[in-house]
Amino acid sequence: MRRLSIGVIGCGTAGSAVAIFLARAGHHVTVYERVREPGPVGAGITLQPTGLHVLEKLGLKREIVSRGARIDRLHCVTHTKKRTLLDLHYRHASDRFYGVGIHRGVVFQSLFHEVQESGVDLRLGVSCVDLERAEPAAEGFAGGPGRSAPRRYRIVDDEGRRHGPHELVLVCDGARSSFRDDTDLTKVVSPYAWGALWFVGEDKEKRFRRTLYQVVEKNQKMLGLLPSGTGPSGITPLVSLYWSVRADRLEELLSTGIERWKDEILDMVPDAEDLVFQIRGRESLLFSVYHDVRMARWNTRSVVYLGDAGHAMSPQLGQGCNLALWDAMTLADCLTADVELPTALDTYSRIRREHLAFYQLATRWLTPFFQGDDEGFGTLRDVAMPIMNKIGFTRKIMALSMCGVVDGFFGKTLAI
Repeated sequence: MRRLSIGVIGCGTAGSAVAIFLARAGHHVTVYERVREPGPVGAGITLQPTGLHVLEKLGLKREIVSRGARIDRLHCVTHTKKRTLLDLHYRHASDRFYGVGIHRGVVFQSLFHEVQESGVDLRLGVSCVDLERAEPAAEGFAGGPGRSAPRRYRIVDDEGRRHGPHELVLVCDGARSSFRDDTDLTKVVSPYAWGALWFVGEDKEKRFRRTLYQVVEKNQKMLGLLPSGTGPSGITPLVSLYWSVRADRLEELLSTGIERWKDEILDMVPDAEDLVFQIRGRESLLFSVYHDVRMARWNTRSVVYLGDAGHAMSPQLGQGCNLALWDAMTLADCLTADVELPTALDTYSRIRREHLAFYQLATRWLTPFFQGDDEGFGTLRDVAMPIMNKIGFTRKIMALSMCGVVDGFFGKTLAI
């Protein structure tokens, strides 16, 4: 495809990755990031085989994985009886597969550095608020005979300045993106009542290794412990602790219940004593809320929504960062074809449809069994999941789902 002027809104996982791919392909890429000095913040995430595949394509896998912790297994047990609900190993899907627990800041740091080195026009401290249709390019502009003039957009910031115009705008500014309202694409955005409280601490005794460990009590309580590597700059192993909590109960927990909450954690996982001791107060905690974002497709003739801006979901399957990376790679591949831009973007939405549909539906279906107000879902989960975990076929499907490679509802898997 001819050289395009591309504007990318947001410099998170999706925005950084797609900017690198497209700059390397010779396009003129401008990234707009509202934070003036973005840094490596956040908590732990899991890089699945899909995300690792994309990072390898970017040439960043070795650098990032060196600061992560290998994960071979997801082990989920009940609180009172420590009965195993899930015991999924990556080898159930493939002997080649594994996950990597890592601090989100490590991924950001590597991607952001590569953006700076890749020739991208990086504009920091620009808070974008609106898209505005610009005058079309001249007929046949850089496109040869028979090619239609591209539609172009200017990006408007919160001070009224107009940037661009760009022939292609990539919206990568997360689940709360306001830019979904700037096109006529059908969308449904629903916030979840439940979120997660996070703490990242040091695991000096290396008690948490190779396993994402979860303890649940019905669907009202969920504690997770994710080995998270050494972080953006440290040398001591880290572990990320997350705790399920309703958003409307958060303030009560933080204001009066932290000590009681710490006691609950120790009752569920006594081995977490040293980690819990490091929790000094609310200032050491992060809270994440989640949204369910559904779009019929993710593109117009010149705008594409990637990552959480296009398909945010609950983190129950640990796919957010990985789906964003796969979005970036797929779009870059589509833009290599010798076709007009709208055709390439339609191809992108078509290719992504089945993969994203599976994970959106699976996550939406699974979430009430782990986070919800109807305890019946928790009771049903405690009966059904141990049975599913023991049946070879269903166990393999669950393992493939965990790996991020299920491509739709008819048994297809991604080629990685």
